[in-house]
Amino acid sequence: ALADVGLPGLDPDRAAATLSGGEQTRARLAALLLEAPDLLVLDEPTNHLDAGGRAAIADLLARWKGGAVVVSHDRALLRRMDRIVELSGLGAAVYGGNYDLYAERKAAERAAAERDLEVAERSASQIARESQKAVEKKARRDKAGRAFAARKSEPKILLGAMAERAENSGARENLLARRRAEAAEAELNEARERVERVRGMAIPMPSSGLAAGKTVLALEDAAWDAPDGRRILGPISLRLTGPERVAITGPNGAGKTTLLRLISGELAPAMGRVDRPVTAALLDQETALLRPDETLIEAYRRLNPEATPNETHAALARFLFRNTAAQRIVATLSGGERLRAALACVMTGARPPQLLILDEPTNHLDLDAIAAVEAALIGYDGAVIVVSHDPDFLNAIGVERTLALRPSG
Repeated sequence: ALADVGLPGLDPDRAAATLSGGEQTRARLAALLLEAPDLLVLDEPTNHLDAGGRAAIADLLARWKGGAVVVSHDRALLRRMDRIVELSGLGAAVYGGNYDLYAERKAAERAAAERDLEVAERSASQIARESQKAVEKKARRDKAGRAFAARKSEPKILLGAMAERAENSGARENLLARRRAEAAEAELNEARERVERVRGMAIPMPSSGLAAGKTVLALEDAAWDAPDGRRILGPISLRLTGPERVAITGPNGAGKTTLLRLISGELAPAMGRVDRPVTAALLDQETALLRPDETLIEAYRRLNPEATPNETHAALARFLFRNTAAQRIVATLSGGERLRAALACVMTGARPPQLLILDEPTNHLDLDAIAAVEAALIGYDGAVIVVSHDPDFLNAIGVERTLALRPSG
């Protein structure tokens, strides 16, 4: 069973605490194989796994003869599913087929909602124009009636009856116009809500001002050693110029996160040089830039001190932290919410970084949030260094180069 999940030769007596996160996930899968249940229930099984670990889970499911219920935002894994059930505040929606068919259906739903909104807006505008014309027409009739009455050519009783009929007719017209306007407004609001439900997050990215020929990063034989002297990373050389996009790949334990911390300046190299002459921001998996005891507003203002209160609320609202949600304490947020908040703080400031360093940015994000981050990074004009095992994400953001690391020793 261990060999079947990519752990050949692992000593069964080895303490589980000594295994990496990916190895622990594989060991749990081996236990499931031994139990041989009728139904597998897997909760985000590929999170924190390298490419080999993800492939092992995909292969396991491909060979599995029983049923499987999988909670996942891993698009490659979702492509192996027979049906997708989407959970939201509106309940559960079932989509037949795998992820690609699900994505097509979602795109069609968005397009239909946008068309319905356009029709509702046109209808509301037309009713408003007709109501205005009716008001102007009634005003002209009233003016003519007053002029006729002023001539006193008809008996008072007849003039009174005429005025009463005009008043009753005007009241009926006003009631009808008001009902039509209310119905159009209700339809318009419903169409807007449908668009809001299916529309993804919007993350507008201000320009970083990075020049095409500017050196962003230069590593020359850089290495890092653990306190006990063990070589963890390097020596490694890497150069970025202008808005390049580089992916750092490699198995768990190859030193990917250590390299990102060297690049960001959190770690000093044990040998070699690391030059980074531009502003940079590191977004790690633990979202360490957020403090557990502060509110989102406090976190944003600390990291973006030039932002006004209105700008702070607007930036957080774009990441779905609207109104009182912006007052939430960081410690109360889920993993996905923390990452979303960190993205808001890093990506929407007045002076965005010219180098964005991302460590597994799609972990804990749902599919809509992943799509929003992809759209934002496509529009970002700075340089990007990213560690990710999500090939769909790397393809979407236009990664141009890949640096593959191997474990030291």
